[in-house]
Amino acid sequence: MPDDPNRTDAARAIRIRGARQNNLKNLDLDLPTGELIVVTGVSGSGKSSLVFDTLYAEGQRRYVETFSPYARQFLDRMDRPQVDRIEGVPPAIAIDQTNPVRTSRSTVGTMTELNDHLKLLYARAGTLFCRGCGKRVARDTPGSVFDLLAERCAAAGDPRIVLTFPVRVPGNFSEAEIRAHLEAQGYTRVFGQRSAPVQEHAAEKAVRRGAKKDAVAPELVLDVVQDRLRLGSAERQRVMEALESALRFGGGRVDAQVLDDDGNARETWKFSDDLHCADCDIHYAEPNPSTFSFNSPLGACDTCRGFGRVIGVDYGLVIPDEKKTLREGAVKPWQTKSFADCQRDMVKLAPKFGVPIDTPWNLLAEAHKQWVMEGEPAFSGKWRTQWYGIRRFFAWLESKAYKMHVRVLLSRYRAYTPCGTCAGARLKSDALLWRVGAKGDADAALAPSPAGSYRRYMPVGAAWSDAQLEAMPGLSIHDLMLLPIERVRRFFDALTFTGVMDEATELLLEEVRARLKFLCDVGLGYLTLDRQSRTLSGGEVQRINLTTALGTSLVNTLFVLDEPSIGLHPRDMHRVIEVMHRLRSAGNSLVVVEHDPQVMLAADRMIDIGPGPGERGGEIVFNGTPAEIQRGDTLTGRYLSGRKQVELPLLTTGGYATRNVRPNTPRLLLEGAREHNL
Repeated sequence: MPDDPNRTDAARAIRIRGARQNNLKNLDLDLPTGELIVVTGVSGSGKSSLVFDTLYAEGQRRYVETFSPYARQFLDRMDRPQVDRIEGVPPAIAIDQTNPVRTSRSTVGTMTELNDHLKLLYARAGTLFCRGCGKRVARDTPGSVFDLLAERCAAAGDPRIVLTFPVRVPGNFSEAEIRAHLEAQGYTRVFGQRSAPVQEHAAEKAVRRGAKKDAVAPELVLDVVQDRLRLGSAERQRVMEALESALRFGGGRVDAQVLDDDGNARETWKFSDDLHCADCDIHYAEPNPSTFSFNSPLGACDTCRGFGRVIGVDYGLVIPDEKKTLREGAVKPWQTKSFADCQRDMVKLAPKFGVPIDTPWNLLAEAHKQWVMEGEPAFSGKWRTQWYGIRRFFAWLESKAYKMHVRVLLSRYRAYTPCGTCAGARLKSDALLWRVGAKGDADAALAPSPAGSYRRYMPVGAAWSDAQLEAMPGLSIHDLMLLPIERVRRFFDALTFTGVMDEATELLLEEVRARLKFLCDVGLGYLTLDRQSRTLSGGEVQRINLTTALGTSLVNTLFVLDEPSIGLHPRDMHRVIEVMHRLRSAGNSLVVVEHDPQVMLAADRMIDIGPGPGERGGEIVFNGTPAEIQRGDTLTGRYLSGRKQVELPLLTTGGYATRNVRPNTPRLLLEGAREHNL
């Protein structure tokens, strides 16, 4: 192809001159920009040498050269390829089949940047529910308290109410001193007094002074009267002033004492202007995006540090064969000479508690298994006369872990187990109390289907019943992590917020919906957002990177792909093709190493390298459109046009094809596989 700089198409092309990388034979090639170009050929013909080792390497090298010398020392620098010159190459991004992720912190959600958008959305638009009573927690204002009082008083028949605010009596003051201080400010009436748990900061001070945390005495709380009234006959201005004063002097707390006919409090309505459940007296921290990120110390579970699992004893390894009895050695570590005493202790003490030792482990009652695992309930530390159990045995081993042989023994029975503090959610418990959406949106996303059924996640430490959990609106952030992406997309497509959204929240919703759509478009709707990146196949990683590139709206970029169709069913191939066409339409150039006929026919240009592998390759056999190659006389063209086909093996005399499985062929059986989405 002539090298004429005055030609318009040449000026918009990547010009390669004298490429000699690996087995390439001094190739001269012009690749038009803004097109989807498929490079094909037999295995070993030089496709990757041209696309990755020459084109991408030079594009990446030039891009890195634009940085300062200080920045370049932190970047991977690629060697200059063996080529005379390359002109017009834009910044290059390689999306290949390798999965470079090795850390457990990387998930599908972090790779696609969906987690970054979700944590912003929950921090801005989430609704908090109390872990104790399950009621919505929101900041009350004098106006909102007045509206709630009007609604409740109308339903209760307009009873007499007393507005009070709480005043705590600190440990270094007497009740009389506090009452005198209140009278000096005009508050002469106290509705009642009660004991309340010490506030957290006061308890911490007492502990620092040497007191035991459990021994800190509760504080006295005075309910000081702000006003007495019937809401139906009181002026709004009077009630608003009383509420404002009560909230100010009560530290953001105000109570409405509902009186009966005898003047006694029959009910108390509590309000707070902070993220505080007035009924349960639980205070919650102000949310920020880091609260919902397991990669931040502010949001990560304190026990597992955001990994969702910890290294502990795997009791499946301790009792590997559940068909064995206790006498036959069901507990594996006790079958050695070193710990044969433990086996003898168990066999000796089991009959005393009615535990059968000649019954297979899988047929033992739960109470008997509990005795073997936990020991006898009244265990007081007498190891010789009382049964200690398997757990205490391993706890004792942990105390001896400074010995090398004990560490080796423990390593045989250790495995990753779900974190007991967060139950695998990776986040602190308070982050899982925030929810987004309505009940209808959540029910639609969790609706049973032939693929499976899903339930709302119960946060660890929440005192909710199953009925309360099912009645709650929306989903928590961990609910979204556990759902397949196609269901998460269904949830966000239906998600609406009451009132007028600010511009930032609208942009967040649009971005989340767009990225979820891209993932479903490339056939990854079955993945979950908490799936670890290192467990993904090469094809899945490649398609995720494609959607990430599409979501970042890059332009004038060279994308180099290595068989993006791998692992994808032919029925879903059009999805990847649409994504590549979308990238091309945005002004990017795509060079794809591919063998799939659907991708070849969808390309703007095809380059066939061959004619054979190794030394017999490295030459351009064809450079043109898919329609032209079908009329050409190349090996690829003959197969692509149907003039040549792969012949199926003929049936043998026994009626079986040479590769078919016969009835007597040995089989590998897999039973009960449940990893990831199985």
